[in-house]
Formats: sequence, structure tokens, C-alpha cells
Amino acid sequence: MLVVAVFLCVFTFNTANSEKHSLTYIYTAFSHPVKLPGIHEFTAMGLLDNRMIDYYDSTVQKKVPKQDWMKERLQQEYWDKGTQSRQSKQQWFKVNIDILMNRMRQTPNETHILQWMHGCEGEEDEHGSLQFVRGMDMYNYDGDDFLSFDDKNQVWVAAADAALPTKRKWDDVTALKDYTKGYLEKECMDWLKTFLTYSKPQLKKASPPEVFLFAREAKEKSNIILTCLATGFYPKDIILNIKRNGRILNRDDGVVSSGVRPNEDDTYQSRDHVEILRTDIANYSCQVIHPGSNMKIEKSWDHHLPCEEIPIAIFIFVIMVLIVGVLILLLVVFRKRIPGCNGSISSDSVAGSDARSSSSSSSSGENATKKPLINGSESDFSSNDSTRSSSLDSAIGSDKSCL
Repeated sequence: MLVVAVFLCVFTFNTANSEKHSLTYIYTAFSHPVKLPGIHEFTAMGLLDNRMIDYYDSTVQKKVPKQDWMKERLQQEYWDKGTQSRQSKQQWFKVNIDILMNRMRQTPNETHILQWMHGCEGEEDEHGSLQFVRGMDMYNYDGDDFLSFDDKNQVWVAAADAALPTKRKWDDVTALKDYTKGYLEKECMDWLKTFLTYSKPQLKKASPPEVFLFAREAKEKSNIILTCLATGFYPKDIILNIKRNGRILNRDDGVVSSGVRPNEDDTYQSRDHVEILRTDIANYSCQVIHPGSNMKIEKSWDHHLPCEEIPIAIFIFVIMVLIVGVLILLLVVFRKRIPGCNGSISSDSVAGSDARSSSSSSSSGENATKKPLINGSESDFSSNDSTRSSSLDSAIGSDKSCL
């Protein structure tokens, strides 16, 4: 399954002193079907702490759980209502992409993408209670920011000229602004707390990271790149430092960080690297602190340098010596196995051998992703309380029927 994301890392945050959590919903729609494997005309997904918890696409047209605890804790009515809501949103997106294409005088044969992201982020206080930090309700069109909601001032912010008509229209709808603010600060936070409670058994299964510290060649031959890698850990909160003689290096020292990135097995990885002189004899170490698994480790670099490249002439000479050695060995074995051999072998009595060696390496490139969009205001919530599952459309009437 391939998911097209235009926004990378829905919510990113550092949690050195406190723990933060987020709940987001992402919708992505194409202007027409894309005939590529795994890419659907419309997709929708829910994310808890950037981990997918439910999914819907225009091919299957059914909202399904992506975590065992979602399937176990939520009744079938929840999934039925969620399916109906997302089918409705699919039609909403189809109508509004056409509106934007006409507004921007774009031709129908072009492919365009509209996205919506909606959600909230909370932080635990000293008593362990989750408090609202911020909310997000924003739209993206063809990879560019289009429209977003300013929760503090309760106004819509146009990031493009084409969004101005929508901003003016939606700013005049008081019910829409009140609903959006209420959802972000209250309803979304309620569901964030609920889902965190449901997922606690799984979240307790923390995985400590594997830590590696190694050097590789730099473009400048007099330098090397020292890399500290932590991978296979869960949850995602982690502290990673490269030290030189006990001092933590930072960006001013040339440290480059990848940030925390997901692995394919729901764990995470993070790496920092710094370029240093090949002749540097200082003590370098990699410090990793993973609160989720109570792991704190510091690995020292053994100053093992990457192998020097073998000159091509020497490489060819070594290969030739090996080939000659193999041929001589074959001759000896052949002579011993032929009855009545008198020590002489004709030129056609030995078959030559063709030795070939190959090596290959692969690296996984990263898809350039852009920010996604979400809507947590649909019937994405428990069927136990129908008053909380009213959709955004029904709450504001027909005023949000188009952009």
C-alpha cells in the first residue's frame, strides 16, 4: 500500500523533559484516477502519534482499523459510521478540486492534489494529565499551503491568492469558526486521551534501540564522516548526542541530524553525523538516551578508519594471481585423476574456467514528501456517544459545501 503524503511529519516535537502526543486525520484526493499501483484517487487515515490507526481509500471504500486495539475496543457501529463519513468526504473533495481548478483556470487533463489535515497535540503536565498545546486545520493544494485556521484569533488564513475567496466566505460563518475551535481544543483532545488509554498495553511494549558508531569516507580525502545511528526503538522519543572528549557537539560544530524517522516495522531510527579530520585523535563517543525503554548507553569510537580504496592496478594484479593459482591447482588435480598419465598433458586436455565476481549495494531513497492534511471532525469517533460524532458538514450547514 502506497500512501501519498504532501506534508512530512504531521506533528514533530522534542520531548526531552515532557511527553507529547498527537491525533491527526489526513485526507488526500487526486483530480482524477491515477493509474499507478497503490495510489488511489482518494485516501483518508487517522494517526495517533504519527502511527496509522485507521485507513480508507476510494478502491475499497471502507474504513478499517490498522491497530489491533482499535479493532478490539471500538464497536462495528463506529466503523460503519466512519465509512459513511469518509465516503461523503470523498465526494466533497471531488467537487472542491473541480472548483479550485476552475478558479485557477487549470485544464482538466492535468493532475492536481487537494489535501486536508486536522488534529491536535497535547502535552503531559507534572501530574500526568494531558493538556492542549495546539491544534491544526489546514489545506494544501498541489503541494503548496492553501488555507489554514488560526485557532487563537479564530480566523482563516489564506496562504495563496486563490484561497482569498474561501477565507472571506468562511470568516463570515461564525458557526464554522466556533465548531473548528471547539473541536481542536476539546473534542479532539478527548479522543486523543481515549485512544491513548486504549493503546496503553501496546505502548508499554517499548523497544530499546540498537546503537552503532562508525566512520566512512568523506568527499575530502583528508576527512572522514563519523556517524551515530540508533534504530529499532519504540516509542519515538529519544536523545542522541555525538561527544568529543566528553563535550556534546552541536550544529555549530557541524553536526547534522536526520531527526526521528519511521522504520517499516513501526519502530523508529535516528542518526547524527559530523565530518572530522582523519588525523583527529580525540575521544569520540555516541550517547543515546531512550526514556521509553529506560535505556542509556554511550559507545566510544575505536578510531577504526574505513578501508582505503585499492588502486586498480593492484586489484587487477591480485585477481590475475588468484586465477593463475586456481589454474595450477586444477592442473595438479587433473593429472592425479587420469590413469596412465605420464606427466605430459596436451593443450586440449584442460578446460579453462571463467571466474567472475560481482558485488552490489543498495540504498533506500526517501520519497520527497510534503505536509499532509487532516480532518478529525468527521464521525471518526466512538459510536457510544452519538452527540459527539456529528460531522463538520452537519454542524455548519451548507456554508462549507465548497471552497
